Amino acid sequence: MQFHVRPAIQTMDLVGPVLVAILYIAACSFFREPNRRNFNAIMIAGAGAAYLSGGFGKWEFAFTAIVTYFAYRGLRSYNFIGIGWLFHTGWDVLHHLYGNPIIPFAPTSSLGCAICDPVIAIWCFTGAPSAFDVFRRRMTFRTQ
Repeated sequence: MQFHVRPAIQTMDLVGPVLVAILYIAACSFFREPNRRNFNAIMIAGAGAAYLSGGFGKWEFAFTAIVTYFAYRGLRSYNFIGIGWLFHTGWDVLHHLYGNPIIPFAPTSSLGCAICDPVIAIWCFTGAPSAFDVFRRRMTFRTQ
């Protein structure tokens, strides 16, 4: 296994992925349940296949199979979707260290994914509430 050169990390390589996760959560908040959960299960299934030619050979297929299992179970439980995102985070870290990013022309994309994914996972572990509903409840609570 040959390791590749990893690029220097800039501030936006760290902040950008958090913003992407927040935008993802906001966009998903437009879906009503159970569509929000089902959409997230589909997204983690797709993320599981993103590294199929990522350089780890047969392990890429094993990873995809495991994430597919989490996605399937995620059709009924956000906890499985969250576990899938955390599992994907680990795979992102390995690809970043290996130097073979998820997006070939974006050298820090695997690192970004490793930062973005746990934010989405935490949201899933809280039941993936609509960001708009949470905001409305907080504003109502403050005005009372």
